Amino acid sequence: MAAVYQYSQESAHVKRSVLRELLRHAVDPNIISLATGLPSSELLPTRQFDECVRTVIARDGASAMQYSPQIMPLREWLADYMTRRGVPSEAENIYITNGCQHNMSLLSRLFVNLGDTAVIEEITYVGVMQATGGHGAALRLVPSNLSTGVDIDALEAAFAQEPRPKLAILIPDFHNPLGVSITPEKRQRAAQLANQYQVPLVEDDPYSPLRFIGEMPAPIKHYDTDGYVFYSGSFSKILAPGVRCGWIVAPVDVVRYIERLREADDLETSTLIQRSIYEFLRRGWLEEHLAQLNEANKIRRDTLLAALDTHLGSYATWTEPEGGIFVWVTLPEHINTWDMVKDAIDHQVIYVPGGEFSVNGGYKNTMRLNFSNVSVANLSEGIRRLGGVIQKYL
Repeated sequence: MAAVYQYSQESAHVKRSVLRELLRHAVDPNIISLATGLPSSELLPTRQFDECVRTVIARDGASAMQYSPQIMPLREWLADYMTRRGVPSEAENIYITNGCQHNMSLLSRLFVNLGDTAVIEEITYVGVMQATGGHGAALRLVPSNLSTGVDIDALEAAFAQEPRPKLAILIPDFHNPLGVSITPEKRQRAAQLANQYQVPLVEDDPYSPLRFIGEMPAPIKHYDTDGYVFYSGSFSKILAPGVRCGWIVAPVDVVRYIERLREADDLETSTLIQRSIYEFLRRGWLEEHLAQLNEANKIRRDTLLAALDTHLGSYATWTEPEGGIFVWVTLPEHINTWDMVKDAIDHQVIYVPGGEFSVNGGYKNTMRLNFSNVSVANLSEGIRRLGGVIQKYL
């Protein structure tokens, strides 16, 4: 007799992302994938990171492969980095994790009980939904403006409404999937609202260093006066996804609670990875890598925008991000981008339907396109193929 399992309530709440299903098409060399959220493999600093790992093992020996407290030099580097970004920090304010998804999960578990309310954007990264609704939170949604970011008036209304939310999550820079960045004025107001209504606000920020136009604005955390904004950073997009390492900036007493909660999860982040990342940073290679990455991404973004103008310009609109890796496309309202997926695959191109990022459904005439992990030639050809598919649905 086959086993019958009784699954937890949390497992029932977690939404399976269509992105994982699309990844199997992304590895087909005949298909041009505009669907992934990855940096280009050819731009990853494999040689430099290999040298860092070898240096760490040669210098530190077996200790680099043991359990260990979090690597203090890495925490100190991150504290200095955050201070230079306008967020005065000490090493004790830095907690090392396995990336932004891990950060959101830890902070959600720290502040939100089953049935509590969390505030998120109505269009957002699936991981934000998983970290909140997936943990059993009741979701209160706020819209975003495609030019200026989250609707601040709606955010205040969501914070003021009873029952008061126990957590909020915003993506400040090069939003996934919208590509938009929150304006400095809205950042300041978001921090003020978090403090005024005493709502822990997670600033999910894996993308801000990927800016190739303009100056990097101060984080929302820069405007935090009372400690209700929690900065979430990651090396996944700025160094390499495979390092699975990120950090949280929080008051020292909150860091202790995060550490205690995390012990019941996965204990700690790889000692070898932490030491190797610090070696990479210590050598000053991150700045060099980011300069090369952002230069390439700007060329790819420009290529994508030009192709969109050529092939979709008569009927579609799209965001024009100043960095990051995504463009959000809006098609005529009668088109359902879910319906086009099979045709697109048949035409050897894939994208992510925008409805995948909608908490309550809708937005069926939208799509998210990635430009960072596609060659210049394939970007132009991919949009040509995609335009041919869309023509059938106009």
